[in-house]
Amino acid sequence: MYAEQHWIVLLVKLAVAASLASIMVRFSAFQRILMREERTLEQRLKLALGLAAIFAAGVGTRVLTKTYRAVDLGLEGSLLAGVIGGYVSGLTAGVLISLPAMLNGEYLSMPLFAAVGVLGGLLRDCAPEPEEVWRFSPLLDLSLWRLFRRWRDHRRTAFHLFFLLTILFAEFLRFSLATVFGPQALFHLHPQWDNPHPFSRVGVYLITLFSVTLPLKIWNNTRTEQKLEAQQRLLTEARLAALTSQINPHFLFNTLNSVSSLIRIDPEQARAVILKLAKILRKLLRKQDTFSPLREELAFIEDYLSIEMVRFGDSLRFVREVDPETLDLLVPSMLLQPLVENSLKHGLSGKVNGGMIRIRSYLEAGRLHLVVEDDGVGIPESAMAKLFEQGIGISNVNERLKVIFGNDYRMWIDSKPGEGTRTGIEIPPLHSSVAAVS
Repeated sequence: MYAEQHWIVLLVKLAVAASLASIMVRFSAFQRILMREERTLEQRLKLALGLAAIFAAGVGTRVLTKTYRAVDLGLEGSLLAGVIGGYVSGLTAGVLISLPAMLNGEYLSMPLFAAVGVLGGLLRDCAPEPEEVWRFSPLLDLSLWRLFRRWRDHRRTAFHLFFLLTILFAEFLRFSLATVFGPQALFHLHPQWDNPHPFSRVGVYLITLFSVTLPLKIWNNTRTEQKLEAQQRLLTEARLAALTSQINPHFLFNTLNSVSSLIRIDPEQARAVILKLAKILRKLLRKQDTFSPLREELAFIEDYLSIEMVRFGDSLRFVREVDPETLDLLVPSMLLQPLVENSLKHGLSGKVNGGMIRIRSYLEAGRLHLVVEDDGVGIPESAMAKLFEQGIGISNVNERLKVIFGNDYRMWIDSKPGEGTRTGIEIPPLHSSVAAVS
């Protein structure tokens, strides 16, 4: 009867440890503290206060009710505070966690919890690297296996063994003090009936071990998820920057080709083109944002086409059909220029009489529509299927839209040989406040 109740209390204690760890990790402030390995004194004290508030509440509940013994995780909480935050956090948390027990006359609680908190700080300092405290495994046989099979990794294995022995020693110290000074001086869960089974005592050590390990694993899972999210965000930003950098040199190369063709024919026009090119490059060098207002994108296109009109002359016409309500909406920077460049290079350059480029923008069904049209030679049907994979301008624009909007966009191309090409983009309308948050 006593043995069954004993094991129920121990299992409930383990469930309480997992529950408290899961509750704590839901708070964003606690998550931010967990993500830091180097903390200021103020941050270490905040960590200690946060852990102390939770674990001291458990000790207080046990003291007040005299029944819920499984909610007392004072020793485990003090050790965790030291392991995560260092000596200051461990010592401060240990003292605060012990206060309800001290008020109940358990006068050995404060020196024990404070010592265990400092011991946790020692564990942290002994780790081969800060991340190693989160990788602790309670499986002794696995640690021994690593010790003999991977001798070069002996520091890590030795740390895991030291961590394990420290937890067991803390529980042994609690039991020894309670045995010498009496259970009224220090609370513990060791069996107190006559002739208990040895495994009943072993069970106390195992539950203490897992009551420390389980919160570490739960918190480390959250840390890992946040790190993966941060890495994914950085990867997306790097990918987007790489795609943008592919567009800018491509634009520059084609523009310089136009300049080179004018230098011998008309030096004055070449000089005018260079000045306009310098104006465009200044905009590019100053522009580091992912998004820009459609108004600015259209102004950029006008500057770009003014250079091309020097080469095409009056045979190149540019038409804008822009809904005024769309001018202040945000679009990805350098979105339209590659499409306009494609119209010039592949649609109109092979046409003797030049042609027209039309840009339209409008709102429909709560979506922003952008369309670039030309009346050039069109795209052969055999090449249409490969445009999104092999066309430099088209594929870059499509890839950037995919990185930014995921599946919440649509890009399409409609072309008829001898009649022209129409490229359309449909994206959600973005305002400056939305882009700032994203």
